[in-house]
Formats: sequence, C-alpha cells, structure tokens
Amino acid sequence: MSDPRYPIGKFEWSEPNTNADRKKYIQQIEEAPAKLRAAVKGLNDMQLDTPYREGGWTVRQVVHHLPDSHMNAYVRFKLALTEERPTIKPYDQARWAELPDSKLPVEPSLRILESLHERWVTVLRAMAPSDFARTINHPELGVVGLDRYLALYAWHGRHHVAHITSLVERNHW
Repeated sequence: MSDPRYPIGKFEWSEPNTNADRKKYIQQIEEAPAKLRAAVKGLNDMQLDTPYREGGWTVRQVVHHLPDSHMNAYVRFKLALTEERPTIKPYDQARWAELPDSKLPVEPSLRILESLHERWVTVLRAMAPSDFARTINHPELGVVGLDRYLALYAWHGRHHVAHITSLVERNHW
C-alpha cells in the first residue's frame, strides 16, 4: 500500500452498472456493518483513538463517520426515488468528525450502521433497474445518478474498514 489514504485504491466507476454489478454492490453495502464491527473488535480506547494515518482521523472518528455518511446517502436515495432530481445538501464531514458525539464509544455507531443498512438494503433490493437511473443534483458535483452512488457507497464502506484493518495490521494489534 503506497498511499494509506486509499488502502483499496481510489474510487473508480465506469457506467453503467450491470444487474450483476448492482447485486455485488448491494451485497458489499449489506456486509459493511459486520466487517466494521469485526475490524474494531477487541480494540481498546488507546487503539480507537489512534489515527489510521498521520494527519488522518482516529479509528473512533472513522467508525462514527460511517453512519453519518451512510445516513446521508440513504436519505439521498430516498429523495431521488420520490422526487425529480432533488438538490441535496452537502455537509462538512471533517467538522462533523469533530463534534462531541465523535468521542463516544463506538457501539452506538455500530448499532446505527447495522440498523441503517438493514433498511437501506431493503430499499436497494426493491429498486428496478430504471430506478438506478434516477438522479440527484449535488451542488458541488452536479447531477449524479443512483448507479454511481451505489458503487460509491459500496466502495466507501470497504475503504474505511480497510483504513482500520490496515492500521491494525501495521501495528500488530
């Protein structure tokens, strides 16, 4: 791994997703909470408060970031499915990671992620292929289709779990 910011590589996507791609991405989203829980199992507070890389978030912040980010993604999917090209609100992820709830034990965020993904996967599995062509308007990125968002968030969960597992491996924890 040459760049600890991207332990599984940068997000790459070439459209369109096939049905097989969608099935794979939905499976990865479904598996993310269990993989996150496994990645932090047995870590003590000192380890949870260790940055995954120099200048990066702590493991604890990464764990809390995932439900924050995926809640926003879930809402964006629901907006796109119920409105025509809704404009979504971006948020400052770095500032969210500094809020007091990012210092809590990780268990509440693990539970949130598990429950959230249960609901999100239910929606994703019920979507028709045409639903994945629906779009949102992101003020910073422009018009983004749900096919791209599906691939992005499948990658996102794996990306942050890999931040933790690569740190655990490097430090022989």
